[in-house]
Amino acid sequence: MSERSYAWPEGHWDWYQHLAFKHGVRAGEMVFVGGQVDKTPAGEPLRAYDLASQTEVVIRHIDTVLKEFGAGLGHAVKLIAFYANDGRVDEAAFLERIGHHVLSHTGTSERAGPAITLVPLPCLALPGMMVEIEAIAMLGDEGEQRERIPANPPELPPMPQPFSHGIRCGDHIWTSAQPTLSPGSRIQHPGDLIAQTDVAMTHLKQILEAFGADLNDTVNLRTWYGGDGTREAWERAARQRAAYFTVPGPAVSALPAPSLPEGNMTRIDAWAMRGANGSRLTRTYANIRDAWQWPLDLPQVAGLQCGDMVFVGQQVALNAKGQPIAPGDLMEQTRRAMTSTRTVLASFGLTLDDMVKQNSFYQGEADPETIVNNQRYRSSFYTEPAGASTGVPLPSFPLEGLMVSVETVAMARH
Repeated sequence: MSERSYAWPEGHWDWYQHLAFKHGVRAGEMVFVGGQVDKTPAGEPLRAYDLASQTEVVIRHIDTVLKEFGAGLGHAVKLIAFYANDGRVDEAAFLERIGHHVLSHTGTSERAGPAITLVPLPCLALPGMMVEIEAIAMLGDEGEQRERIPANPPELPPMPQPFSHGIRCGDHIWTSAQPTLSPGSRIQHPGDLIAQTDVAMTHLKQILEAFGADLNDTVNLRTWYGGDGTREAWERAARQRAAYFTVPGPAVSALPAPSLPEGNMTRIDAWAMRGANGSRLTRTYANIRDAWQWPLDLPQVAGLQCGDMVFVGQQVALNAKGQPIAPGDLMEQTRRAMTSTRTVLASFGLTLDDMVKQNSFYQGEADPETIVNNQRYRSSFYTEPAGASTGVPLPSFPLEGLMVSVETVAMARH
């Protein structure tokens, strides 16, 4: 069953205004935790500009939300950490710090996940906010620990404890974002987006193969790349990634990340689904008339369903010829993205209220007014209680004129 339960721990931090989104949602064996930050119950940021202190608090918040479902960080299978980096953050040390705090809550040093993705950005939603981390966990019907199988191919650089390059739980496989490092942790092909895309995709292939899966089992692919908001940068990388998939491919999100460490041009992670018995799982694809299109033929889909899971790739304000609609108008582009999301979900017989996790990336800086307006408007599309949400500002998007990108995971109810 995929009936919902929601979490809002007593005294937990809040937004500046009331929203339909909740901090966590459980549907069946899946738990989604929205982006956790260090704020007061009134929505004011705490420990401004202190990455180390905020990281400790945010990891504790994730554990607190998971405990509302009888779980904890020991059940986590995937973390995504957005953090502000002006070039002075030692990313390896930051990753180790996250791992240290995770271990402090799990009480174990087992190498059994979770997978993790780090996304460095110029800033987060509010001044002084340094880190926002979201999570996915899996647990049994009675809250018991599901078997988790890690994969750490020797061809890849080692991960600090307790993280794994890949983790399998049931039919689901998550990978950590693959930067382009050698086993000795050296950057391969520094500054070369195309060569690094090949390295990252090869790493993903090796991880999936360790589970008896392959790239065509991918249901959701996320890419961060060194780009300047121009079509040229997006298109070159998109073509290179596309070469690794047959048609139809996965749901995809690809966004520029100008704060990647020096020499790094991309990092890519995958969510794949393959039967625990090794069987290829059936999937269906969104069938939409008069849909918007990218200005390039790619083997990615607007949405796909595999089992109870429905993945909606990034929705943006483009027309059927791949041209931006309402350039410069964040609210109108948000409306377009949300309307497109609703249309994709409807093709599977679902509504926006079947959403369990949504990420909204919007053009902006660390500005309360922008995030408040964006959150309030997106929230208006949902019936309360709604699933978990993360909102992150970006300086640019894949194509000139775009200002927002929305990606969604939903689950069918029975």
